[in-house]
Formats: sequence, C-alpha cells, structure tokens
Amino acid sequence: MSRKSGTTTDAVEIIQRRIYEGKPDRMKGLEEARANDEIARKIFGLRTKAGLTQAQLGKLIGTTASVICRLEGADYEGHSLAMLRRIAAALNQRVEIRFVPIRRTA
Repeated sequence: MSRKSGTTTDAVEIIQRRIYEGKPDRMKGLEEARANDEIARKIFGLRTKAGLTQAQLGKLIGTTASVICRLEGADYEGHSLAMLRRIAAALNQRVEIRFVPIRRTA
C-alpha cells in the first residue's frame, strides 16, 4: 500500500504539523516549555541522586521546600542563574550554559 509523499499516520507528527508548523509564536512557547522542563528534571534528578529531600536541599541553599518544589515543576518559568548556581554548589556541581540550535519539530 503506497502513501502520498508528505502524509503520515504518526500522531505526534500530525499534531506537530497542525499546532506548530508555520506558527513561530507557538514554536517559541514550545522551546521555552522544553527548556523549563529540562531544568526542572535536572534539579530533581541531581537532588534525588544526592539522596536529599526538597526540605534538605532547601536548607542547604537557604530556602524552603516549597521553593524547591516550584523549581522542580516543569511549568515554572522563573529559574534564575543565581539560584541554579546555589543549587549546583550545594550538590557539588557547576552550572554550564550552552547555546544550541532550536529544534524545528515537536
């Protein structure tokens, strides 16, 4: 059975085409959401690997468990470099910043 060129049955690709393709504002929002999610997952992963609770990490960096919870939320948009450095130092890490090309597909 042959398909027309450019057609797909991949649901993710179909959604990407319908929602994001040719819509720069939506693509910008998607990239921001991806970045926020990546930071949140990294903080969570480093904290749990260190065997710390949110309260313990908060105490190490001079804040509360609720702040750590918020920082680990994928929808949080207020990550500051200063806070990331405090977290990194408490976990014997350092922050590294890279610039990479924006992904053009979802």
